[in-house]
Amino acid sequence: QVQLVESGGGSVQAGGSLRLACAVATYIKTDLWMGWFRQAPGKEREGVAVVNDRGVTRSADSVKGRFTISKDNAKNTLYLQMNSLKPEDTAVYYCAAGAGLGPPSLTLPPYNYWGQGTQVTVSS
Repeated sequence: QVQLVESGGGSVQAGGSLRLACAVATYIKTDLWMGWFRQAPGKEREGVAVVNDRGVTRSADSVKGRFTISKDNAKNTLYLQMNSLKPEDTAVYYCAAGAGLGPPSLTLPPYNYWGQGTQVTVSS
């Protein structure tokens, strides 16, 4: 089992920054892909940035150069640093995990563990 708890969402003006954190508790011994997904009202959930056990990352084109995913293994915490935020970044952001090998995927499968979500609102 994997338990994920997000924090750090909030409201910010366009151009501002936020950092999301995801506390991770895992009791399974397997390679995990971990990442951040988001869902805006009326839209499907989409991958934002993901990382595998070896630290290989992948980001959506819409956030490249602005968002950075990282993890602190000592603290069992996953982060998403979001800079130069835009109104179109407004969404509920979810931390996710799933078993996977190789470069991580931005698609929803195989992520089958999800946090409760945290709201990010960017005003113009």
